[in-house]
Amino acid sequence: MKTSKENNIRHTPKMAKPKIEHYCAYQERCHSEVKNKLFELGLYPNEVDALIAEMIVTGFLNEERFAKAYAGGKFRTKHWGRIKIRQELKFRKLTDYCIKKGMAEISDSDYEKTLSMLIEKKMREVRGGTLRTRQQKVLKYLMSKGYETENILKALKAAEQEPEVIQNDI
Repeated sequence: MKTSKENNIRHTPKMAKPKIEHYCAYQERCHSEVKNKLFELGLYPNEVDALIAEMIVTGFLNEERFAKAYAGGKFRTKHWGRIKIRQELKFRKLTDYCIKKGMAEISDSDYEKTLSMLIEKKMREVRGGTLRTRQQKVLKYLMSKGYETENILKALKAAEQEPEVIQNDI
């Protein structure tokens, strides 16, 4: 599909409004994503600001709702940790208030269960080496997914108490 840049079409705010409403209705969006999309459609900065303000008033855009959907979704589907989710929300220029609301979507009990599940799964996948070597690989993997080092170490220590998690068919 060709973008408006390829077609050299500059959309008017009236032409862009239904497109951006559909864009926002399809999935939750943050202000920066909508702003970028409107610039892609060829709108001028003052037109973009006016259209975004209108979208907020009509309820198409709500950053708190976006933060909740994003944080909950990334945690449930991709099993991201709080650090990575928080970084992504900051990257999208959300306020601290919205980030805090989004992070509240992740319950501590679900977070611990997911972390334990990921440790079990990764310990089964990691082959060879000593127990400490495998634990280091698991630690590195979980840190890359955005989990806090302290939580990982605590969960690894708990997993040591469960022999079926640590045993590897070598």
